[in-house]
Amino acid sequence: MLSLGGAEVARGLRAVTQAWLAGSRCRALTLARAAGASRAGDGRPLVSPGPRGRLLSLSAAAVVDSAPRPLQPYLRLMRLDKPIGTWLLYLPCTWSIALAAEPGCFPDWYLLSLFGTGAVLMRGAGCTINDMWDQNYDKKVARTANRPIAAGNISTFQSFVFLGGQLTLALGVLLCLNYYSIALGAASLLLVITYPLMKRITYWPQLVLGMTFNWGALLGWSAVKGSCDPSVCLPLYFSGIMWTLIYDTIYAHQDKKDDTLIGVKSTALRFGENTKPWLSGFGVAMLGALSLVGVNSGQTMPYYTALTAVGAHLAHQIYTIDIHRPDDCWNKFASNRTVGLIVFLGIVLGNLWKEKKTDETKKNIDSRIED
Repeated sequence: MLSLGGAEVARGLRAVTQAWLAGSRCRALTLARAAGASRAGDGRPLVSPGPRGRLLSLSAAAVVDSAPRPLQPYLRLMRLDKPIGTWLLYLPCTWSIALAAEPGCFPDWYLLSLFGTGAVLMRGAGCTINDMWDQNYDKKVARTANRPIAAGNISTFQSFVFLGGQLTLALGVLLCLNYYSIALGAASLLLVITYPLMKRITYWPQLVLGMTFNWGALLGWSAVKGSCDPSVCLPLYFSGIMWTLIYDTIYAHQDKKDDTLIGVKSTALRFGENTKPWLSGFGVAMLGALSLVGVNSGQTMPYYTALTAVGAHLAHQIYTIDIHRPDDCWNKFASNRTVGLIVFLGIVLGNLWKEKKTDETKKNIDSRIED
């Protein structure tokens, strides 16, 4: 009787253990599904699963998710949930503003904030125009099928009205600048409107994107100085275009299979397996142009140290990229924010270093006069 009772107890314990394990698997599956549901179309996590993770998350996507529901499609249309594009548009502006600062001075913080606001608005306007042009293409690509216009969350008319609002606000920002800069900024609108069409025409839409995204390299200098200095602004603009060809070619490799099926062109398709040599050439051209900028603007050691760091970063990025893995392409693309920030920091520190050199020169001159 005792042995029989022990066997029954053992069977009961096994049954309880199996039930607990089954429950644990169910809970794990539920959490996995929740985590999957909180990912963007490209597979990147937006917020941590569960209410606590949502409250603690400070990502841009979480901020958009916490906005009033009717507003969310418009915020996603202007890509506020994916701020990397805004950074890549804004950073060339910061380079130019910092280069135009007086020796020994920090860049103009008012202009940096003004251009930051303009970058958010113009990047949003560009994305809206892009999605209006590409809504039929976006429906056929897995990564873009959930964009607000393609998914039917916003009508074409609503997006047109929203575009008008963004451009009106951007015009308000532009009108805060001098007349030369207002005319120069207005000239970029043609590029903003026509860029989305380029992927239908040429395998080099990334080149047109570079011309569009780096207009701030011209505009930032003119906002400070009242006009452009070609010896500084043109090589800076060129270096930004080369940089865009690097990061947007990497970005385009995410969609090359879908692009081939629907007939969209890109440098990723143009270069194919020869992508790395092309990117290396663009990297050399970018660094060469930035070096010319340094010479023509009288930059100092911190600037060239930053260029060395940028060169190392780009070399690692290009050498290790796996163009057949979309997640690796995304990570390498997003890391270019670091590239832009290093250049900006190098310009600022290099400009502050100028004051030290100027002071030393004055002391040497004064000592010679006294002698």
